[in-house]
Formats: sequence, structure tokens, C-alpha cells
Amino acid sequence: MAENSASLSFRSLSMWIVMAVTSITLILATGLSLYTQVGALKTKTQTQLRTMGQVLAANVANHVADGDNDAAQKRLDSLVFFDNVSNAHIYWIDQSGRKDFFTSYNRRGQSTVENKIGQLTSLYQGRLIGSVLEIAIPIEYEGNRVGDLYLRATFNEADFVISQSIVLHGIIFIVMVLVGFLLTLKLQRLYTIPIESLSELLQHVAQNKDYGLRAQRSTIKEVDMLSNSVNTMLSRFQNVIAKQIEAESQHKKLNANLEQIVNQRTVALKEANHELIQTLEKLHQFQRQIVQNEKMASLGDMVAGVAHEVNTPIGLGVTASTMMLDRLTVIKQQFESKTLKVSAMAKFIDEGEENLNIIYRNLNRAAELISSFKQVAVDQTSEVDRVVNVKQLLNEIILSLRPQIKKTKHTVEVNCDSELTVEMKAGPINQIIINLVVNSLLHAFDKEEQGTVSINITLEDDKTLKVIYTDNGRGIPSSIRKRIFDPFVTTKRGQGGSGLGMHLVYNLVTQALNGSITLLSNEGEGVEFIIMFPVVKL
Repeated sequence: MAENSASLSFRSLSMWIVMAVTSITLILATGLSLYTQVGALKTKTQTQLRTMGQVLAANVANHVADGDNDAAQKRLDSLVFFDNVSNAHIYWIDQSGRKDFFTSYNRRGQSTVENKIGQLTSLYQGRLIGSVLEIAIPIEYEGNRVGDLYLRATFNEADFVISQSIVLHGIIFIVMVLVGFLLTLKLQRLYTIPIESLSELLQHVAQNKDYGLRAQRSTIKEVDMLSNSVNTMLSRFQNVIAKQIEAESQHKKLNANLEQIVNQRTVALKEANHELIQTLEKLHQFQRQIVQNEKMASLGDMVAGVAHEVNTPIGLGVTASTMMLDRLTVIKQQFESKTLKVSAMAKFIDEGEENLNIIYRNLNRAAELISSFKQVAVDQTSEVDRVVNVKQLLNEIILSLRPQIKKTKHTVEVNCDSELTVEMKAGPINQIIINLVVNSLLHAFDKEEQGTVSINITLEDDKTLKVIYTDNGRGIPSSIRKRIFDPFVTTKRGQGGSGLGMHLVYNLVTQALNGSITLLSNEGEGVEFIIMFPVVKL
């Protein structure tokens, strides 16, 4: 515990504060009193000196006007009865108007004063320098100014008043300091003793941790409140420590069995984790198997549709070739029996040309279907980058879906630059477009409705292919819109919908193509899928 570094106690602090306040107050009062007394004395002396000068100027006016120096000197000698006046000069104005020295008075023991003729004008209002007061008073006789009276006085009385005042205030200062000291001692006994007792109590509690002690009551309200607060704090500490001891006892009991409980739960957790991992692996296997089955089922549906579509041109070709063989047999017989006519030969040639054209067109159509099917089948099972013409790829995919589209009144539109060629994975695109179109045919339109599917493809920044797939169907209900890419989510449960189509699309876009897919749909307003993934432009 850190030692108490405070060097100033409450007792000494209160003593210093009281003494300092008392001293400052007395010093300020003494200074203000002295300043007021000296100012009043100087004002009084200045007033008296001016009044006396005016009386003296009136008495010597006729003597100055007559040029009687002796009579004027006698008037100035009467200043001996005024202790403050040390010097007096009379300056007179002769007939030419020039001002000159007339007579003067100097108190015994006082030195003479230099001629003041040049300063008389500035001394009419009086001038106080230190303890010396100088004043000039005009001398007028019968309305004419005949000279000036200069008086010089000292404030010897002010020094005496100041010394007396200092002695008096010094005595008062000493008495007040003693009184303040005694009052401080009395206050210290009232305040510091109970506080020191509380301090000793708290130190004892801090050192010995004996929280059962209590502070004594006091007759001083503030100290008594402090004692009550200390007692409340000690009581709460005592309760907290008792509870802590009880909690530690319970904690020790719990620790005795904690290790065993932890081991048991650890073993149970390991077993649960093992079972969970096995279940998760089985779930992943099951999910991969379902997705693979879905892909194979989609491929099987496409194969069946293409087989049905190819069957028509091949059947027509077989029929035309059979007719051609029959007509060739008839012509041969007629040729051998020498009954062949020119008209029959011409008819045979016309019918043969028509049948060969029918056979060529249908075989060529079948070849195109088989070639498209082979390319789509290869793309569905391959995820290797290859160079493709985007619009040609989309047309091949839509061609492979023609058997399913032909059963409905719907149309599929592809909007893409015919010159757009990029390097990308064609297989995932095949599966994505097939799933989206099949999804629209199954979910978006009613059987009698005539709907439109639009696929718009553009190249963004020469490195990102943007596919916007839209239909004008019924849209996606809000109840499953947020879960549309989750597995087994479908609105056609038991009606041909597995709930894996959109989940497969999402995985192909985000994992196989490293792209993103966004859904915009409101119920009754169709759907819009925005697919973006990186490609290499050629």
C-alpha cells in the first residue's frame, strides 16, 4: 500500500487559512484607511491654502498697485502663523506690462525657491509633487490684474497622521491575529479531533481488516453525517466479505466436481460432433447424388425430346426412299419388257427428283439436330474453357429444347451480338439456360397462356458477360422468393417440380463460373435473373 505523502494537515491548513484571511483583510483595511486619510488631508490643506492665498492676495493688492514693497512684505510676514506655508512670492506687473519679482517670504530654516514667473500660468490650478503643494493666485485691484501671488506648502502633518495610523492599525492587527488564532484553535478542537478519530479508525480497519468496528457519533452535523456514512460503508463491506467467504466455499465444492463434469461433457461433445460430421457427409453425398440425378434426368428428357424430333425427318426420308424404290422397280420392269414410254420415264424423273429433295432436306434436318444434341451433351458433361460464339451457343441450346417448347404457345427470344466470341465454360451455360427455360415453362405460364421468354446478352468492360433472363409469367410468390436458391424449394411439388433446378443454377453460376446471380421478381409481374461472370474476349 502506498505511503501517504501529504504534508499538510487539516489542522495546519485551517490555521493558515484563518491567519492569512485575517492578515490580508487587516492589511487592505489599513492601506485603504491611510489612503483615505492622506487624501482627505491633502484636499483639506489645498483648500485652506487657496482660501488663505485669496485673502492674502486681496490684502496686498493695493500695496502692489502702489509699489509699496514694505507694506506688502509685512502682509507676507503674517504667514509665519501658518506652519504649512514654507515660501511665498509676489510678482507685480509694471506700467509697461512686464511681470517682475516684487517681494517674498521664506520660513526660517527653509531654503529659497527659484523665480516662478514662467510657471505661474500652470500653477493657477495647483500642483502637488510628493508632499509639496504649489499654487498661484492672481492679484487684482479695482478690476485690474496687478500681479500674482505664489504659495508653497508642505504636508508635515500628513507624516504624523500616517505614523499614528500605522501604530494604531498595527495594534489592531496584532489583536485580531491573536483573536483569530484562538478561534482557530477552538474550531480545530470541534472539527479536527473527530476527523482524526475517523482517520485512525479507517487506518486500523485497513491494516487489520476488522470491519466490525464503528465510528462514534458527533455533535457536529457534518461530522456526524460522515460518521454515519463510514459506519454504513463498514457494514456493507462486512456483508460483502461474508458473502464472498460463502461464495468461495461453494466455489471450492463446485471445483471438486467440475473436472469430472467437464470430462463427461467433453466425451459427449466429441461423440455428438462425430455423429454430426458423419451425418453431414451423408447429407452432402445425398445432395450430390440428387443433383447428379437431376442433371441426368434433364439430359434424359432432352435425349427423349431430341429422339422424338429426329424421328419425324428420318420417317419422312424413309417414306420417300421407299416410294422411290417402288417407282424404280416399275420402271425396271417396263424397261425389260420394252414397254417403257417416254411419258412414264419423264414422270419417273420428276417424281424421283422430288423424292430425293424430300430425302435430302429431312436427312439434313436430322443431321443438324443430332449435331446440336451432340454439342449440348458434350457441353453438359464438360467444364473446360473453349472458344464459343455466344449467339450460336444459345441458338443450339434453344434448338435442343424445341421439342418441349413446341408443345406450348410460348416463344423464346435471344438478343445477342452475332459477332460476340469469348472463351468460357460452355457446359455450365447449357445447364443454366436449360434449367431456366424449363423452369419458366413449368412454373411461369398456364397451359393456354402464350408467354415470352427473353434472353439478352451483353459484354461489360470486355471481361464480364452479362446475361439478363426474363419472362412475363406469374412471377415468384413472396413466401419462397428469399428461398428460391435453396434446395427442394418448389411450387409444383408432385407435379413435376423437384425443387433442385434453381439450386443447381445458383451453384453453377457461383462455383463453376465464379459469377453472381440476382433475382428481381414481383408476384404477377414475371421474373428477371441477372447473371454476371468473367470471360475472355477474343
